Order: sequence, then structure tokens, then C-alpha cells
Amino acid sequence: MTTPSFAAIRDKVRAAEPLALEDGVALFHHPNLLEVGALANEVRERLHGDRTYFNRNLHINATNVCEASCMFCSFARLEPGKPGAYTMSHDEAWGKLRARVAADDPITEIHIVNGLHPGLPFDYYTELLAGLKRIQPSIHLKAFTAVEIFYFAKKFGMPIADVIAKLRAAGLDSLPGGGAEIFAPRVRRKICDDKCTADEWLEVHRVAHRMGLRSNCTMLYGTIETVEERVDHLLRLRALQDETGGFQTFIALAFHPDNNSLMKLPAPTGVEDLRTYAVARLMLHNIPHIKAYWIMLGIKTAQTALWFGADDLDGTVQEEKIYHMAGAETPQAMSPAEIVRIIRQAGRTPVERDTLYNVVAEGAALGPDKPYRRDVRRSLEVVS
Repeated sequence: MTTPSFAAIRDKVRAAEPLALEDGVALFHHPNLLEVGALANEVRERLHGDRTYFNRNLHINATNVCEASCMFCSFARLEPGKPGAYTMSHDEAWGKLRARVAADDPITEIHIVNGLHPGLPFDYYTELLAGLKRIQPSIHLKAFTAVEIFYFAKKFGMPIADVIAKLRAAGLDSLPGGGAEIFAPRVRRKICDDKCTADEWLEVHRVAHRMGLRSNCTMLYGTIETVEERVDHLLRLRALQDETGGFQTFIALAFHPDNNSLMKLPAPTGVEDLRTYAVARLMLHNIPHIKAYWIMLGIKTAQTALWFGADDLDGTVQEEKIYHMAGAETPQAMSPAEIVRIIRQAGRTPVERDTLYNVVAEGAALGPDKPYRRDVRRSLEVVS
């Protein structure tokens, strides 16, 4: 493989020419991280200017019982009754939304990701969605990864399209992007051999897009994959987007090593995080948004990623479990005011969106645009 120069890659980006595998590999190895970041920022600003998106959302992980034994996962428990295993009743799950409604918290999205529970009937999932819609009919339900959808199809003997249609009738509005991990068969055989294949993951999203649903997509990085395998993963996402146009957002997910079978591996560094986001922005020219998931990256790195290709910070989240069970030290939630503050301090313009990137609020509607000042008197009281 011939290694292209950075100048040649930059010329291709500025000419809106799709980058090839060798270009992505060269960007991962380019010694000047800031040059790669600056080029990714050119693309980001060409698409979105200085706008940075967020939403008011709630995460519900209804069960962590899962018959898959992914080596990188700290969330799943292989069977009910194991220490830490749980499955919410419908009332418990619905109570998460009822609490937000009672608190007059105008959330617009619920993000639902679960384990692959071998003992739950299909109507557990349809009623979960239907009950949430009964509480707040306007809520957008972004629910069930492609891994879960494929599992339902196999377990309950239905075509993928039928699974999606039944979930959609119950209230499903879009799909999250999780479960992609790394598409390379070599890696999947070692770290997630008992879940759907890369082709099966892509097929679920292909079917969903053809049925008119939008979805997100992801890549897990920092385990045993090579740089070439990362770039190949991005190219396969890009190819499906060329075919269907259904992906809204890409999220690079950093491996967290605590409490799982790969805990001897080091976590990715901040430099690796920023480079991965920048390369993703440059490779995925046809996917509109790149999300710096603050829960996973940490708030400071997520802020910095807004200058390395990312234009979205996710949202208020509220009670994220998957990354926190893997050792994430970020807060469980952030208020809209805090998200607005960190976006503005990063030198970007905050925009509250809904799941489909319709603007909910911006400018003065998000509060006064003034420099943040610490309460010095209160700070002195704390340390005195």
C-alpha cells in the first residue's frame, strides 16, 4: 500500500473527493495531530459552521441480562440471578419517564439499549415502547441496537422487516448505533463471537433505512483492532450510507477496560480519542453528524473534540449504565444549562435539537450569551 502525503489527502478533502483506505491509514499515522484536527475542522465547519448540537434525552437500560459474552462488556450478566443482574418491570421503566414528566423536564428522546435476555417474550419490548408513548405521546423512542433487532428476528422466528414493523407499530421511531464494535472478522471472533456478524448488523440498518427509519452508527476502538481495521470499518459504514442515506450520526466509542475480560488492556489516550474523531470526520463525508459522546470521552475531551470534527455532544442522558459499569467517571447526567455552558466555553454555538436534528431552541432561547464567571466569594468559603 502506497502511503499518500498529507498534502495529497488535504487536496482530496478540499475537492470533496472520498478518501481511500490508504488515506485513512496515513491520517492515523500522521505525526502532526493538530494538522489532522484542523483538516477535520474544515469539514465540520463547512457542514455546520460553529454550531454544536445537543438534546434533552433519557437513557433506559431495561435489562442487563445477556446471553452474549463480549469480552469488552462490563454491563452484561449472562443469566438472571447473577450478582448485578437486573430486569426492570414495565412500571419501573415507565417510572423513569413519569419522573421526568412530574419534574416538568421537557425531554424529547428516550434512548433504550438492553442485553440479549433469553427469557423475555417479544411483547415485553412492544409493551415497553407502547407504555412510554402512553405517558408522553410526543416522545421520540430511539430503541434497540441492530444486535437486539437481529436477536429478536432469530429468537422469535420473524424476518427483520417484520420485527421492525411490529416495534414501529408499538412506538419505535429510530435505531441507536450500538453493537457495531469493529467489523473485522478477525477481531469479532476474539472479542464478540456470539453476537450478530458485521454483515448482519449492516443488514438490520439497511432494512430500517428502506422502511423509512433513521439510525446512528458507531465504532468501538481501543481493543485489539489495527488501524487498517478501523478504517475498513469506516469505509463499510460509508458504503451503506451511499446506498441508503439513513445514517444521521457517527459515534466513535472508546474502549473502557474496567470490570471486563480485557481489563489488562490500556484505555485509549486523549490523543487517540481526538485523532479517531478527526479521521472519522474526514472519512465519513456522507454522514452529516459526528457525536462526541461526553459520557464516554469525558467532558474536557468532548469539548476539545468540537475542534477535531465533532458537532454534537449527545444530551442530558440521565442515568447511563453501560459506560459507568465499565469505569466511566463522568457524571450520570448534565443539565441543559451546563451543556450550553461547556459548548460556549469551547468557542462554539449551542443548538438544542430533537432526535432528527430539527432545531428546538438556539440563541437567546438557551439563555444569555455571556462569559461564565465563578462565584469567587463562594469558592473562598469552600476552601477556608
